[in-house]
Amino acid sequence: MFIISLIKVKTVNLTQIALSLNPYAQAESNYRRSQRFLADFEFDFASIATFMLSLLPIANGFVLTLDRTNWKLGKKDINILMLAIAYKGIAFPILWSFLSKRGNSNTAERIKLMDRFIKLFGTSSIQCLVADREFIGKEWFDYLKVKQIAFYIRVRNNAQIIRGRGKIRVDSQFKMLKLNEYAILPQKEFIYGHQLSVVGMRLASEYLILVTLHEPESAIEYYKQRWQIETLFGAFKSRGFNFEDTHLTHPQRINKLVALLAITFAWAHLVGEWLHELKPLKVKKHQRLAKSIFRYGLDYLREILLNIHIKLAEFEKTIQILSCT
Repeated sequence: MFIISLIKVKTVNLTQIALSLNPYAQAESNYRRSQRFLADFEFDFASIATFMLSLLPIANGFVLTLDRTNWKLGKKDINILMLAIAYKGIAFPILWSFLSKRGNSNTAERIKLMDRFIKLFGTSSIQCLVADREFIGKEWFDYLKVKQIAFYIRVRNNAQIIRGRGKIRVDSQFKMLKLNEYAILPQKEFIYGHQLSVVGMRLASEYLILVTLHEPESAIEYYKQRWQIETLFGAFKSRGFNFEDTHLTHPQRINKLVALLAITFAWAHLVGEWLHELKPLKVKKHQRLAKSIFRYGLDYLREILLNIHIKLAEFEKTIQILSCT
């Protein structure tokens, strides 16, 4: 009922959810019921992660993308660290944790999240990890190296390469590049306490610089998939369910709400894929689809659920799409 209400009202705001939750109860009763649900109902997050993975048509070789989304509610920071799987231009959320602070994650928090994934699915399921400039540091790279997890991680332009007794800025090694041109440094460099391959690309106003222990020639293509988690956050927020409208601040309640959003997002995206096969979206002049696959599915689900009395058969078909069996 909560998931169906999310789709109908397109917001996580409990006042709005209450208007759609149960037509046989007063809105005030629905509101209190949804509050009790998020406060008291126990979620098995390992089972939810397994369920989310079962919806994807890939069993291993995952490109993991790690990132944070954060905003302020009054004086309270809402800060969520998320691990997702890149999939066809968008990422599927698998595991996440609420950070009870503002600002960047630390190494211990990242390791805890990765260990949860490894416990459930094993390191052999991971093709590589991609992440932005926040996710750097000797101890973090130590962990990934010990776990034998391939990574392609962006570093800051002012990161220091150690050569002998001296230091040089890493971006100084790519000054010769033209716009959108990239290069791989000829030998591994000592950076963040490790001998790493370094790949650089010149952008309009800065450099994209990546480090890896593995195949540097693949670094740019793998790293491009990092953006898919940003697309997921967009679906959670302004392009989908207006996540930032929540008034929840308790960590466990936020984690439960993310679980509900994850399942709702997956349902909409999978329905969109199914629809796109039956009736392909138009491709615009810039070679992008007229709307996202996620939005295609979400709009279709809303149309069904807002007219369920005449679209019950279509609703049953969409339920089958969500089933992992």
